[in-house]
Amino acid sequence: MDRVTVDLSAYPDLVMMTLGMRVNTLSGLPTLFRFGPWISQAIKDKPDGLLCHETVLYSLFPPHLGIRQYWRDFESLEAWARTEPHKTWWKTFLKNPKGTGFWHEACFMRGGMEAVYVNVPERFGMRAFAPEIPARGAMFSSRQRAGRAAEKTVESVIPESELYRQD
Repeated sequence: MDRVTVDLSAYPDLVMMTLGMRVNTLSGLPTLFRFGPWISQAIKDKPDGLLCHETVLYSLFPPHLGIRQYWRDFESLEAWARTEPHKTWWKTFLKNPKGTGFWHEACFMRGGMEAVYVNVPERFGMRAFAPEIPARGAMFSSRQRAGRAAEKTVESVIPESELYRQD
């Protein structure tokens, strides 16, 4: 038996992020396949603060692929999410998911967790046991859901007012 552990003392602000894209309709297959090369290129560019990136297969039917990432800290993750190409991906997806659903869950070394699920019909992860609430208002952004809004104000990739227009 080879039993080991890890020394995370050099990573006091570590963030573990799991993400997934699920195909909800056949029209979602091209969307899923289009993201693969985009994500691969983004990882090759070595974003500052990304420590590890792993691909995960959640299911073949329906197709549901994912990623597990470890980030040095929330600030580097958030900074990357607000730059290209991620900024455009997220804005485009939120405006038209094209037959797919997306979710992420984040766990913070110093405590706290947050999650969001967009067009995902099944309940899994934290959603399998925790009550659902709308991702609006105080729960709109990752920073707000993680309880970090008091640290600083960061503009969302897409403002809530643009996503939920009051026509």
